[in-house]
Amino acid sequence: MSPMPSVSYSITIRLEFAARSAAVSDITGSIERQGGSVTALDVSASGPERMRADITVLTGGHDHAIEIVEQLKTLDGVELGKVSDRTFLAHLGGKLTVESKVPIRHRDDLSMVYTPGVARVVKAIAENPEDARRLTIKRNTVAVVSDGSAILGLGDLGPLAAMPVMEGKAALFKRFAGIDAFPICLDAHSVDDIVSHVKAIAPVFAGINLEDISAPRCFEIEDRLRAELDIPVFHDDQHGTAIVVIAALRNALRVVDKDIETARIVLSGAGAAGTAILSLLRAAGARDVVVTDVDGIVHEGREQLTDRLPWIAEVTNPRGLTGSLRDAVAGADVFIGVSAGNILTAEDVATMAERSIVFAMANPTPEIDPSEAAKHAEVVATGRSDFSNQINNVLAFPGVFRGLLDAHATRVTDRMLLAAAKALADVVTPEELNPTYIVPSVFHEGVTKAVASAVEKVAREDAGTVDTITGAIQAVYADEITLEG
Repeated sequence: MSPMPSVSYSITIRLEFAARSAAVSDITGSIERQGGSVTALDVSASGPERMRADITVLTGGHDHAIEIVEQLKTLDGVELGKVSDRTFLAHLGGKLTVESKVPIRHRDDLSMVYTPGVARVVKAIAENPEDARRLTIKRNTVAVVSDGSAILGLGDLGPLAAMPVMEGKAALFKRFAGIDAFPICLDAHSVDDIVSHVKAIAPVFAGINLEDISAPRCFEIEDRLRAELDIPVFHDDQHGTAIVVIAALRNALRVVDKDIETARIVLSGAGAAGTAILSLLRAAGARDVVVTDVDGIVHEGREQLTDRLPWIAEVTNPRGLTGSLRDAVAGADVFIGVSAGNILTAEDVATMAERSIVFAMANPTPEIDPSEAAKHAEVVATGRSDFSNQINNVLAFPGVFRGLLDAHATRVTDRMLLAAAKALADVVTPEELNPTYIVPSVFHEGVTKAVASAVEKVAREDAGTVDTITGAIQAVYADEITLEG
């Protein structure tokens, strides 16, 4: 059986073939018999005898793509040209550019943008450092920081290999929240080194987004940076995931007419994401949570509890369960997986409570195939884009940072995270809510605005301030500037 075609493994094949009516159907038929999916055919040249076309094909992976190409080589009268991997083409030369907002057309422009005019702005910032938020890129910039130690589900591949992910994250910041984010991939390994490097670059930025840093180091790095910096620090693998999970769970529980305070919840995974989800679950009112890891149910009597497991054992498992994941899910209302693929079966889901909820979010392979889970669970969600109910961090982090930056926030709190989760859940109206639509699309126009507004409101309440401006200038986001008398 051929693997499921995906745009992530799409290719474009340049072909030359005889100009006859059946040629195209022969080619597309050959591709489809190999399990590929033709999504476009663009003719680039045509003559009385021969024609040339670029065919775009979704494949199930690198090996599958090679099989399709090799099969096309066997067709009579068909000549293959270049074969391009569309994903690699999208990354060619990187995905980001830096452009000046100010035109530099002549000497006057140069004198204001750079020397000598820039010296006046330098002096103003030196006299009042807060003006850096209004007169430099600091007001709207976020550093996306990684050491490449936990890239996606691929592991420790280092800072160079982390660059495509961090560039992509920066592109999403711009697309969904208008934030200028920069990929910062550090060739640093110890907690002390990473903390010192981030502190050294922090003056340029209004926020720090930590990404793909392995546990348990990520916990200490975030804790120390939050304590030592005066700008918000947000580890998206933890808190972005947690926000979207809580939002999805709020709506899933509405679908099945259950309450978070009384629901029995099983959380598979005690790493960075699992720990953050647990913390926000408790803040949201969950009382009966059982956590499992590779060694089974976490409980206070279990041997060799390290890192954050003692805390997890202390605040979870009120019924004192022991055993395996299978033992944990029996009778549970909710399963949340941020662990490993194929660890849960349909038979396990069948032992859960009536009208159960399954969030299988391991990537790229979920804890259970969604179609298998749906045989017994009423609501099923994954982290993948090719199934309904995608629990995707893109629903959270752009709006969270937009709100933090607009409020000039200096920290991130659970109140802000819960406000973001509630706002995200409420984007789905009661009329829209159903088992296959518990979270909005990442392209829903209202998502970023709703999340940003909720976070900004709480951030301003926590700070007890309004947006005031001091120093040599009076300005609102530098849109209108008047000199003081």
